[in-house]
Amino acid sequence: MPHFSIEYSANLDAKVDMGELCALVLRTVLDTGLFETGAVRVRAFRADAYAIADRLPENAFLDMSFRIGTGRSAEDKKRTGEAIFAAVREYLAALFETPHFALSLEIREIDPVLSWKKNAIHPRLRGK
Repeated sequence: MPHFSIEYSANLDAKVDMGELCALVLRTVLDTGLFETGAVRVRAFRADAYAIADRLPENAFLDMSFRIGTGRSAEDKKRTGEAIFAAVREYLAALFETPHFALSLEIREIDPVLSWKKNAIHPRLRGK
């Protein structure tokens, strides 16, 4: 049940196609081979209110959070994070040409005792 959330400053709307970024992240996550297709969810949330660093209006951020179930090795989690971060960093390379952009990623494991879910997509994609 990997959930990938992207939170970004509203001033990126004119500079980044968030739909394409979500599709890129989905492809990259699935390419690791560690997650089932029917489990992965990627979404982006625009932050209309924010204050960044010295508050220059051109300052922007994109923060990524990846919540995953337990059971993967530290090496697999690190490899996954590195693959995602590299793909997104490359996609957003133009933003790093100015001194006004911050990018971050964190991977967190979901405690299975405190997580409830029901997924009707899995049976369809698993061929029932």
